Amino acid sequence: MKQNLSFLNRREFLRMVSAIGISSALAALLEACSSHLPVTSTPIPSPSRSVTETHTQTVITPSLVQTPSSTAAPTATPVKTVAPDRAIVSLVKTSDRASGVRQAIDLLNFSPITSKSVFLKPNFNSADPTPGSTHPDTLRALIIRLQELGAGNITIGDRSGMGDTRRVMDQLGIFPLAKELGCEVLVLYELPAEAWVNHQPTGSHWLKGFPFARPCLDNDVIVQTCCLKTHRYGGHFTLSLKNSVGLIAKRVPGEVYDYMNELHGSPYQRSMIAEINTAYTPNLIVMDGVDAFVTGGPDTGERVSPKVMLASSDRVAMDAVGVAILRYFGTTTEVSSGPIFAQEQIARAVELGLGVDSPQRIQFVTGNEESADFADQIHNILLQG
Repeated sequence: MKQNLSFLNRREFLRMVSAIGISSALAALLEACSSHLPVTSTPIPSPSRSVTETHTQTVITPSLVQTPSSTAAPTATPVKTVAPDRAIVSLVKTSDRASGVRQAIDLLNFSPITSKSVFLKPNFNSADPTPGSTHPDTLRALIIRLQELGAGNITIGDRSGMGDTRRVMDQLGIFPLAKELGCEVLVLYELPAEAWVNHQPTGSHWLKGFPFARPCLDNDVIVQTCCLKTHRYGGHFTLSLKNSVGLIAKRVPGEVYDYMNELHGSPYQRSMIAEINTAYTPNLIVMDGVDAFVTGGPDTGERVSPKVMLASSDRVAMDAVGVAILRYFGTTTEVSSGPIFAQEQIARAVELGLGVDSPQRIQFVTGNEESADFADQIHNILLQG
């Protein structure tokens, strides 16, 4: 059976699954992919439908549905200078963080990391409840899944921006959680001077470069988990790119220079946030969007419940999707204005080659009808402007 891909959208694929079975539908899809190039037409709407197989992976692009092939997770490598051809973002509609984390990671076909050391960067900016900080259920589920994938030693590390880091971690119950799961905890604020390495990207807006936590780079795999929220102190939004601020020092021991004063006092703050991300490349990012702040942030704000968990290895794609979700629920003027890829954090990250350079290069992978419907709506927002 052959079908032109310009007419083979997700809805028709689902009807094909119901009519002829998953194996036959996939075979037809692969045959179509081999003889046609992707097109850019908008998917044709169809009548209401049902999904009988809730674990079917569906990749959503403006015009193409396909099942992604299994690819090995990249290792921590130097920053790319050329934007990748595409970025996969898995999206799971759920209010259950534990199952959402597992599904989001598995939809990416994230490869086993047998015996590899992992640095895990959460969002412990403050001890405020999620989305002010990483939810304990999200952190627990992420650690357990990494261990199931064969991870060796896992180190949880962060530096708080709104409070003493050790106290924040203590209030969030991180130390007993780490002990229970056999992980190490690294309070980055307490690192000695030699544990910070200065990084100065070409063309950077940082006056003296910035000190980046060496322990993060000393691990085989880097994973970060971020929240979904706005940022009232000049960042506009704090997602995966902004989460990296916790990996640089406020002050290097023995020095008086305050890097956070420079960041928050600069008119180039959002570009500087993107530039921090040139110091490392994460293998996996998990965004907890079960709850979100659409105003205020990063500690408190107007709360909504998108009930979504996302995962990707591309920070630009992840943040673009996060901004689209914030817009879906109604957010600040700054976050709502202009094309999403013109947002300063995202635009500067694209200039630096940190991820995909357009919304057309973002593909959603979902596992059920509800998730696919929401992904459709978010993708339309991404394409606006």
